[in-house]
Amino acid sequence: MRFLFVCGGSAGHINPAIAIADQVRDKQPESEILFVGAGKILEKRLIPEAGYNLINIKMSGLRRGISPGDIIHNIKTARNLFTANIKAAKLLKTFKPDAVIGTGGYICYPVLKKAAKRKIPTFILEPNAYPGLTVRMLSSYVDKIFVTYPGLENRFNRPECVVYTGTPLKKEFFDNIAPASQIPNEKAVKALVISYWGSHGAIGMNNNILGFIKKNIEENSFNHIHATGVSSSPEEMLTRLEKMGVTQSKAPIADIREYIDDMPSVMKTADLVISRAGASTIAELTALGKPAILVPSPNVTENHQEENAKQLQKNGGAKMILEKDCTGEMLYKTVMDLLDDKEALNKMIKAQKSLSIPNASEKIVDIVTGYCK
Repeated sequence: MRFLFVCGGSAGHINPAIAIADQVRDKQPESEILFVGAGKILEKRLIPEAGYNLINIKMSGLRRGISPGDIIHNIKTARNLFTANIKAAKLLKTFKPDAVIGTGGYICYPVLKKAAKRKIPTFILEPNAYPGLTVRMLSSYVDKIFVTYPGLENRFNRPECVVYTGTPLKKEFFDNIAPASQIPNEKAVKALVISYWGSHGAIGMNNNILGFIKKNIEENSFNHIHATGVSSSPEEMLTRLEKMGVTQSKAPIADIREYIDDMPSVMKTADLVISRAGASTIAELTALGKPAILVPSPNVTENHQEENAKQLQKNGGAKMILEKDCTGEMLYKTVMDLLDDKEALNKMIKAQKSLSIPNASEKIVDIVTGYCK
């Protein structure tokens, strides 16, 4: 079979596509797999690193404002859509896919709609509790809509096409994973805390984390890895820390990176995670049973990250802090309170593991291949 995967923009769109493609490659190694992206930085990096061919079709999204800048942007988007439709049609004619699978990003719209119009079996993944604009627009055309939360059927135009699968994760999150270990009681063993705000990062939250890093270095409390995302550079943050009186020579327990490439192995080692509450992050946390402090992004459709975080907090696997209330000092205190309470952390581990869905990729591949026979 020939599989065309369409994704764009963020790691939250790209990594689920890679996870499904890996499952295809494992089950049907003779299959041909091609990725389509919108030419963003992470697409160009993550997809080839995973061993897949990538072509790019320029695409952008709509803005809902009416400012001159918004109007100009939307005119460019209309032009991009016109060109993307032509390129999508040419691609479908030359590659001749047996199935087209989209996992999010604006580029999904022209490619999947064109494929559906040509009667090619077409599928879309909605990883969040509230469907985004692209998925809602495509829900009238695709054959199946894969969702990561139960009970979402009525949020789509064709509820009968909705299938609850969970969020696909790279197999590294499940391979050779021992039962979630107990938090060590020995005071001499430093815990590892990792923090990140998604692949794009968040300038405001990177500003907040500086105070957190400074306080931890002063107290020498725990090891810490922080990923800035593309919105801020590690060098920029280190320069700001130096202006706060913290130099690299004084900060052996702070590891600041742009992106955590080896996220499965790093997250397995972590005792506590501080992050946003995107769908892929939630799936990773539950797969590995990692206690978390979630600071949901307020800049997402229908505030879906806060809803995601509330679900984990309700289950007992995470604590939520709203961005408007979040400071470096508050984060540090919350981390220390949790690390000092081994019983609470172990309860959070069990709560997170109880929410894991380990076979989402396998479910999706089975449905896609069965539909195409």
